[in-house]
Amino acid sequence: MYRNPKPTTDVIVHRDGEILLIRRGREPFKGQWAVPGGFVEHGETVENAATREIMEETGVMVKLVDILGVYSDPTRDPRDHHISIVFVAEFVSGKAQGGDDAAQAEWVSLDSIGPNDLAFDHYLILRDFRTWLQDGGTFWSTKTR
Repeated sequence: MYRNPKPTTDVIVHRDGEILLIRRGREPFKGQWAVPGGFVEHGETVENAATREIMEETGVMVKLVDILGVYSDPTRDPRDHHISIVFVAEFVSGKAQGGDDAAQAEWVSLDSIGPNDLAFDHYLILRDFRTWLQDGGTFWSTKTR
């Protein structure tokens, strides 16, 4: 039996100095804030998975504008080995509200998020996003910063 990593997507949706976060409605990290995202379904592109997951979890439509990076540390998710392609997106329309496995969706000031405020490795992802905002670039799990 093969034990291959599972592909996921996460999406940083930003507008006016805020990003869209979800409060997780399920374990692991139930009740904690996270960047919205989820699993890529069989026969689906990662781009379609990203926009689908955002709509399901937050009710918001987005335009993907860049790939922030690929995060593949085998310990990033306690359930199993998951590889996430993280996108940066612009808000298009919709009212943020929790859906699917997200108990809540909310616009949060990027400056108000601390290192212990997020589930998984999402603070690392947001740290890279802050650098992306200033200098651009693409990031990955093993890149020396």
